[in-house]
Amino acid sequence: MVTTLVLIQLVLVLVCIFIGAKVGGIGMGIYGMVGTLILVFGFGLAPGALPIDVMLIIVSVIVASAVLQSTGGLDYLVGQAAKFLRHHPDHITFYGPLCCWLFCLVAGTAHTCYSLLPIISEIAQAKKIRPERPLSVSVIAASLGITGSPVSAATAAIISADILGGKGIELGDVILVCVPASFIAIVAAAFVQNHIGKELAQDPVYLTKVKSGEIDPVADEQNLHQAETHPNPQAKYAVWAFFLGVIAVVFFGFFPEFRPHYVDANGQLTAVSTNNMIEMIMMSDAALILLVGKGSIQKTVSGNVFAAGMNAMVSIFGVAWMGDTFFKNNQDFFVNHFSGLIQSVPFLFAVVLFVMSIMLFSQAATVRTIYPLGIMLGISPLYLLAMFTACNGYFFLPNYPTEVAAIGFDRTGSTRVGRYVVNHSFQVAGFITTVVSISVAFVIIHLL
Repeated sequence: MVTTLVLIQLVLVLVCIFIGAKVGGIGMGIYGMVGTLILVFGFGLAPGALPIDVMLIIVSVIVASAVLQSTGGLDYLVGQAAKFLRHHPDHITFYGPLCCWLFCLVAGTAHTCYSLLPIISEIAQAKKIRPERPLSVSVIAASLGITGSPVSAATAAIISADILGGKGIELGDVILVCVPASFIAIVAAAFVQNHIGKELAQDPVYLTKVKSGEIDPVADEQNLHQAETHPNPQAKYAVWAFFLGVIAVVFFGFFPEFRPHYVDANGQLTAVSTNNMIEMIMMSDAALILLVGKGSIQKTVSGNVFAAGMNAMVSIFGVAWMGDTFFKNNQDFFVNHFSGLIQSVPFLFAVVLFVMSIMLFSQAATVRTIYPLGIMLGISPLYLLAMFTACNGYFFLPNYPTEVAAIGFDRTGSTRVGRYVVNHSFQVAGFITTVVSISVAFVIIHLL
C-alpha cells in the first residue's frame, strides 16, 4: 500500500514537470505549484522547505548581471571573450564549463554560476555555436564544484567526525581526489557534448525563432562585432565592478573567518552564512555597477537577462518546492528500499548515492542520509570518498535551479526538456561526468 502511494505521488511529480516543460516559460513553476498543492491537500504531506535562499540568490545575482547588461558591460564582456574565441570558437564548450566549475569550487555553491550562464549562452549564440553544448556541461560542472569545494556544505558533511572524518579522511584528501577527478570528467564531457545535437543553423527550434523575429542573427553578429571593435569605454568599469562582487563572494566563501560575525539567539558568535553573503554582496554590487557604468534601471528590467532570471525564479519556486515536499516526506521509504540492495554488492553504493541524490535534491543531504549506511556496511572509507561525486545525480530530473536557469538563458531553445522529460539537454553530460569522475577517483586512490 505504501509503495503504491509513493509511486502515485512520483507519477504526479513527473506529470507536473512534463506539463510545465511543455507549456514553457514560467509554466514549470506554475504546474510545480499545482503538484505541491495536490501533494499537501490530496495526500496529506507536510509542505517541504521553501527554496527561499535559492530564489534570493538568483534575484541578487541576476539583478547584478542585468544591471551589467544595461551599462553595456555584458556586451563588452562578450566582445572581449569573442576576440579569443574567434579563431577557435568550439572552445567555449570547454572554457565555459571550466569557469563555472572553478567559481563554484572556490565559492562552495553552484549558484555562483548564474552570472556566467547568460555570458556563455550569448557567446555561443553569436558565434553560431549550439548553446546547449556549453550550457549543458556548465550546469553539471557547477555541481561538480560542490563535491570537492573546501567550503561547501557537502564537503563539510563528508569530513565530519561521524562520517569519514572519523575514519581518517580529511579535507586535503577530498581536494586531492575529487578536484582532479572532476576536472578530467568535465573535459571528457565537453569533448563528447561538442559533437551532440544539430548545428545551430540547422536546428528547427532556432530557425523558427529566427523566422518569427524573436532572434535576429544578423543583429547579434553586428552587436558582437561592435563589442569587439568599438567597445563602450564606460562599460569596462562596469565589468570591473561586476567582477569585484564576484571576487568578494569567492573570497568570503573560501575564507569564512573574514566574514562578519554576530551573536545568535544562543549567545554563540556566528559567521554570516554563504547564502547571505552572496545576496548582500551581489545586490549591493548592482548599485556600484550602476554608478560607475552609468546604467539605467529602465533598461535593466527590460533586458533579456532580467526576464530570464525572473522566469527561472518563478519556475524554481514551484518545482523545487514540489520536489522537496515529495522527497522529504518519503525519505524513509527510499532509504529502506535501497539499503538492502547495497548489502549484496558494495560497489552499488555509488548507484544508491546517485539515485538518492535525485530524491533528496542535495549533495549534503545525500551525504548525511546515506553515508552512515556505507560505513555501517563496512565499505572502505577511501572507496566512499571516491564515490563522492555520485551525489550530483539530481541533474536526472530537469528541475534543479541551475538547469531551469540555463534553459531560460538559452534564447535559441536548443537547451531544452524533451518529450519524455528525462531526455533533456543535461543528461549526457551528467552521466559522463559521473562515470568518469568516479572512475578517475578510484584510480587516484589506488595510485596514491
